[in-house]
Amino acid sequence: MASVQSPRKFPQHQDWVIDIIRSLEEEFESNVDETSVAVSIFNVPKTIVLSKPEAYVPHMVAIGPYHHGRLELFEMERYKLISVKRTQKKLQSACAKFHDLVNQFAEQDTIIRACFHRFLDFDRRTLSWMLAIDAAFLLEYLQPYARRKGGGPQVTRVSSLTTHLIDYTRRKSAHQAILRDIIMMENQIPLFLIKKVHVFNKHESDDRDSDEEFVMMLMGFCKDLSPLKIRDNQRLRDECLSQSHLLELLYIAVTPEVVQTGAGIEEIGHQKGKGENHDDLHNAKSCLIKCFKAILAFMFLIYSSIINFLGRISKSKLYDIICTILKRLFHDKTNAIQAFMESTQDATEEAENVSSIKNETPSIEEIEIPSVTELSKIGVKFSPSEGGLESIKFDKNNGKFYLPVVDLDDNSDVVLRNLVAYEASVAPETMIFTRYVELMNGLVDTAEDVKRLREAGIILNRLKSDEEVANLWNGMTSSVTMTRVPVIDKAIDSVQKYYSGLWKVKMKMTMKKYVFSSLPVFTFLGAYLLVLLSAVEVFCSVYGCSNWINHLSPHVT
Repeated sequence: MASVQSPRKFPQHQDWVIDIIRSLEEEFESNVDETSVAVSIFNVPKTIVLSKPEAYVPHMVAIGPYHHGRLELFEMERYKLISVKRTQKKLQSACAKFHDLVNQFAEQDTIIRACFHRFLDFDRRTLSWMLAIDAAFLLEYLQPYARRKGGGPQVTRVSSLTTHLIDYTRRKSAHQAILRDIIMMENQIPLFLIKKVHVFNKHESDDRDSDEEFVMMLMGFCKDLSPLKIRDNQRLRDECLSQSHLLELLYIAVTPEVVQTGAGIEEIGHQKGKGENHDDLHNAKSCLIKCFKAILAFMFLIYSSIINFLGRISKSKLYDIICTILKRLFHDKTNAIQAFMESTQDATEEAENVSSIKNETPSIEEIEIPSVTELSKIGVKFSPSEGGLESIKFDKNNGKFYLPVVDLDDNSDVVLRNLVAYEASVAPETMIFTRYVELMNGLVDTAEDVKRLREAGIILNRLKSDEEVANLWNGMTSSVTMTRVPVIDKAIDSVQKYYSGLWKVKMKMTMKKYVFSSLPVFTFLGAYLLVLLSAVEVFCSVYGCSNWINHLSPHVT
């Protein structure tokens, strides 16, 4: 077994030239077309990692080169060696050695490195041993998912040294933790390497039977780990071995075939812009409301300029000079003037708070859709659909919202997050899985929403409480650029039209949009009125309003 090495230091200039020449010669001799090998193993973007680092960084086992050599994961290296020894015992009967497998990996070094997005600072020998050991370890976890020809589970003996780690009943926490690490985006290795180890183990068997057994392992692994129903059809089985790694296979299994081509994908901004412009041109009422808002905004600008000017005076040295002059002119009236200036300063601070509230914008764009509880109150019923993401729809005639069944357990948070991260790396033009996560994020706000979906049979909750499920959906990272996927957005648009079409909802939305949104303006006007009344009070206390009224009353009569 190759020893765990720390990252190498950058070589000296002469050594660097030698490494470059050797690398170019090896690549020339391999005759590999770079365009035929696509990068498939990426780093998770930092913006996504910051939301929940523990969901993207392995905790028990490092698979592949990205996290190789981390001290906190070193304990699992001896269990990897146990898997290698078991593989070596099987190879002895076929007159082969594990070194032969490593040599085959070394021959494909250029192809292997092309699969990784990050530069791999390992020599060929170290990388080959690392990946061969990790592939043997992964095959140990995939073997239980194979089925006999009669349909029963394949019986696989486990070493007594690894019984606490490999539990085919999935009852032990260590087994669950390793499964979470295996599916992480940065913990992937090329799938064809795992297949090569499997072929070595089945050296005496027919290649066709060996491939069928390996496909059974992969499909069983996806079914066991996926929260959603996967596409278990012949086409997926035929394309199973051509996938890059386990996470990509799981992503392909849960996404519809139609959407994977990217056909019919439209940007949300363009669609919304067309609809809103059309409505504004043909709705006179909205034009009047816009004019009213423009007038209020103009008044707000004038008033804020006056208040800001008075506020600056109250905070400057000119304020002290004015108070000193007024104190000499009006000995006993200074308190009223000073109170007026303090009220002006308070009104200025209030205006600044109103402006900051008005300019505040949400950092994450979410789907504008009512929650499950709000939809249930207007009579919408939720029903589980038989398919996957392609089965999401809303039947406006019956008021039923059909959603796929999602089975949530301790692994679901990591699986969902890494699927979203992978989709953002390889398929930003579709984003169907991320769109589904955003839909569930919009529908689920509280534990009550989860309870209603659980009672409807849509959510199978294997966590401790409904509150944990609500936090799971609300904590998911949204996509940077939201795309419009017709499979899901058709249902979203139908629900929004159905909900907004009710007269009770129309009244509520009108009050929220045009009344409650104007509260900051009314608050500012109240503050300005308070300043105006304070000014009148100061004027009356200095000059005496009763004398002015008595002086003007004979002329009025």
